[in-house]
Amino acid sequence: MLPGRGPNGRAAATRLSRLLGTRTAWTAVGDGEFFCPGCGGDRNYQRLTGHRRFALLGVPVLPRGGTGPVVECAACRRHFGTDVLDHPTTTRFSAMLRDAVHTVALAVLAAGGTCSRASLETAAVGVRAAGFDDCTEEQLAALVEALEADTGRFTGEPCAAGLAIELHEALDPLAPHLAAPGRESILLQGARIALADGPYIPAERDALATVGAALTICSDDVTRLLAAARTPS
Repeated sequence: MLPGRGPNGRAAATRLSRLLGTRTAWTAVGDGEFFCPGCGGDRNYQRLTGHRRFALLGVPVLPRGGTGPVVECAACRRHFGTDVLDHPTTTRFSAMLRDAVHTVALAVLAAGGTCSRASLETAAVGVRAAGFDDCTEEQLAALVEALEADTGRFTGEPCAAGLAIELHEALDPLAPHLAAPGRESILLQGARIALADGPYIPAERDALATVGAALTICSDDVTRLLAAARTPS
């Protein structure tokens, strides 16, 4: 048997690790709430920075430099890289999704130029399903009128600058956290609103193309999805 192998070798290595090793002293530099990948839900966290020291008999004696920062979950105590904080909490994600659906609905209604009862009903159903439980057709109609009157932010022209800005502000932060079916679902919801009162008009197509671009759906897929929404299932 080779030296250092087998039960005796492992026991010797264990004894050595108890005599000599590296210890890390952690210091909290911030806290908050995050989505913990280990727990699979929203948890509190501490942001930690560490200083490593060479230890003899468990006593730190020589500095070995810094480490971290890391994020420590207050529940499971696991450490994660700070990029984990880029993922929204469940609560924040729900709010982002709700606002995105609402913004798309208003954009498509405004692009249509008029708010038919069928379009308003389709939009209200989608917005309520996204989390605005009290949304009504009348509220949406009033918001569209206000947007059209608000210094020309929304005009009848295809892809008005204000319309594109509103859509990108709502959808850009959300897109990286949605799988492809989720992004397509938002686009198709807008398509159903546009089609509720008849075929797409150019302004609606342009608004939906802007929605697709903000959701990082390629133009070919946008065309395919809009055609599929137009075809009765």
